[in-house]
Amino acid sequence: MLQIKDAVAVITGGASGIGLSLAQYWASQGGKVVLADLFPEALEQAAAQVEGPVHTVACDVTKEEDNARLAAEAIEAFGAINLVAPFAGIIKDGLFLSPDRESGKVARKMPLEQFESVIKVNLTGVFLTARECGEQMVNHGCRGLICFISSTGSLGTAGQINYASTKAAMSVMPKVLTGEFMRRGLSERIRCVAVAPGYVGTAMVKGMNQKALEKIVDEVPIGRLIEPEEVASLVGELYRNEALSGEVYFIHGGLRLGSRG
Repeated sequence: MLQIKDAVAVITGGASGIGLSLAQYWASQGGKVVLADLFPEALEQAAAQVEGPVHTVACDVTKEEDNARLAAEAIEAFGAINLVAPFAGIIKDGLFLSPDRESGKVARKMPLEQFESVIKVNLTGVFLTARECGEQMVNHGCRGLICFISSTGSLGTAGQINYASTKAAMSVMPKVLTGEFMRRGLSERIRCVAVAPGYVGTAMVKGMNQKALEKIVDEVPIGRLIEPEEVASLVGELYRNEALSGEVYFIHGGLRLGSRG
């Protein structure tokens, strides 16, 4: 079993939501945190909420050079990388095609920019963060975990062809990387998994239209949203337990999309 105490976590999307909750959880267990996000001001405010050793890096995850700098600064600041949590992500929902109700002909379609912007952050950005931090882990003999964040949306949610596609990609990455690491004799030292939350009670979700939120909660068998801290705790257990590798671990309160079971 790995110990979080003194272990170093690199977390993107760390200024809010699940990323910030993971940083707080990691520090509470005695770990060290490299916190990355796009906006320096928000990043500093988030770091003030982490009680433990924390190093901040303003980082645009879509830029190769920013990810390389993030990984290098983690090594410079703390000497290791043990957990890679590339949690930066965005949502830009919309329908693939929207026919007019009267004519039946397509009146609107998802713009290419709307599709590509989500792919760029949620998929390319995640790839770059994992690649650059993974390189440092290999080169410095680090032991630990690369943990992607998928979603129940990866199973297919209407209006999210861009977002759902990126989260489906996160679901296959652990298998691909575990296989590659095994071929190179690294899989015993560097594992890869993904967590797939359902509806999580972030500030953004809790602040949405309350009637819409009630409908969402009504579909969750445990009768409530998943708390960000619960997702963070799962990541911690996946890190500790070295028998867990190459899989996607759902945390959704029993949710089944479009069905009550």
